[in-house]
Amino acid sequence: MSSNKAVLPDNNTVAQVFKALETETTALFENLDLAFLTDYPVFAPDSRGRTRVHEPPELLKGILHCFYDEIYGPRPMARELRNEDVWRQCGFERPPSRRTLSRFIADFEHVAEEVFIKLVHELAEQVPLGKFFRMDKTDIPVDQRDEDAQWNYDHAEDDFYYGYGCCIVTAANNIPVAAAFTPAKKVDQETAMRVTHDALAVESPRWMIGDSEFDMLEWHDHLLAQAVVPIAPYNPRNTADPLDIDYRVEDRIKEHSDTARLRQEQLDKTYSNRSQVETAIGVCKDLGLGTPRVRGRVRVKSHVFIALCLRLAVALANHNHGNNVASPNIML
Repeated sequence: MSSNKAVLPDNNTVAQVFKALETETTALFENLDLAFLTDYPVFAPDSRGRTRVHEPPELLKGILHCFYDEIYGPRPMARELRNEDVWRQCGFERPPSRRTLSRFIADFEHVAEEVFIKLVHELAEQVPLGKFFRMDKTDIPVDQRDEDAQWNYDHAEDDFYYGYGCCIVTAANNIPVAAAFTPAKKVDQETAMRVTHDALAVESPRWMIGDSEFDMLEWHDHLLAQAVVPIAPYNPRNTADPLDIDYRVEDRIKEHSDTARLRQEQLDKTYSNRSQVETAIGVCKDLGLGTPRVRGRVRVKSHVFIALCLRLAVALANHNHGNNVASPNIML
């Protein structure tokens, strides 16, 4: 056996050894600050005075680790986290039970959007988001035994699916910056406006691009008031007297200004960037967004936002390692 101390760091505990090693799990968490989770009342110890065995940050880390390895549901998660190499890297002092994980996932639903938004702002301080924001919807199919879900028609696929929906705004490098969990893939104006407000609170892009479902007057006028140019195809089915335009913004700018004009070629070229939102959503689905193995609105919503949080954590890890931020995989 070598006596050279440089061969093995002089660490006193296994936990310290893991800090000296580089794994996808350690990379996933080394720049991710989850301490704010302890401030949420929903995660506070119960009124009977029982102490909290596992802290919210380590529980979310454990679940994010499982999602990254395509492990979903409290039971298989609990099995994975019995591996000492894993639970120590996630910050646990001992492995959590299935019941603890299940309770945390249910509680997480109450703050899911807030946690996601907090992490978006953390990432935005370090990673450039670009000048193009893209908005789209996606389906979240689930098991037909889920009594909270319903059959929905997907216009893009010209088919029905059973499940929920999610409205997402994405930025450069396949990064989601705002999202809403919805009963169906179709998005109403209230949801579109709420998600738009959340996205603009992160950063103001130059362009916001969406498909014809976002041909909404309030959406266009709000973005223009924020000096953001909305690009969504005009939907003539919205009126009995359709205008001779291709994009709603043409009419809105004409109504509000006598001098400002947008060239048709510029609008077409900008709108051609919309397809990148499908790639961004695809990356999120690679990280669990499209594969909920749970039933019930509460647990599915938690699943959706955990997957979106994982996407942010992976992007942050790759950014800090100087790797491809757009990738769904952590490169070491």
